[in-house]
Amino acid sequence: MTDTLFHAHPVRGPMNAAFFWAAGGMFDRLLRSHKRRVYADLPDTVVELGAGVGANLRYLSPGSTLIAVEPNPAMHGRLRRAARRSGVHLDLRPVSAERTHLPDASVDVVLSSLVLCSVGDPGQVLREVRRVLRPGGRFVFVEHVAAPAGTPLRRLQRWVRRPWAWCFEGCSCERDLASVVGDAGFDRVDVESYRLRSPFLPFNTQIAGVATR
Repeated sequence: MTDTLFHAHPVRGPMNAAFFWAAGGMFDRLLRSHKRRVYADLPDTVVELGAGVGANLRYLSPGSTLIAVEPNPAMHGRLRRAARRSGVHLDLRPVSAERTHLPDASVDVVLSSLVLCSVGDPGQVLREVRRVLRPGGRFVFVEHVAAPAGTPLRRLQRWVRRPWAWCFEGCSCERDLASVVGDAGFDRVDVESYRLRSPFLPFNTQIAGVATR
């Protein structure tokens, strides 16, 4: 299966895989309370968009199945090893979140964590999520978003836009993802906004929530 929407970069891809592998514990400590809330009661089979190196495997039960949508081949080796250690069956799909090739109404939960910031078209990703979810299915997410307009943090996000995007596979710190999820046609959307305290300042404004089909 060939993904025409993602083009692997020979430097950025391996750099991101190594970075998120090394920093995974720190990011989990920052986000753990929010992830525990929205990732509660996950079923035996979960689709994850941008599964990366397996940061969210710790929230799945041993013996469950992760359908991992991850187009960056540099992530795949670490993701496979992490899944084996966690006792989670891995169904790896090297495709983009905009076009997963999964059947209509085929899954109960789609999960994303710090992914919608870097996809080419978050609206299309959410249309794809709604397509693959069964009626009553959930999209559970933890994402970083734009700071309020006119604030020093928003100005910082704008100043670092280009180098940040280059380093993190096109990641944007200036997306209003709460509105994107709210406008995606889900029957119900529950979103919490919060702010982290971390050295990664442009990343510190966050949302976590559940959107129900």
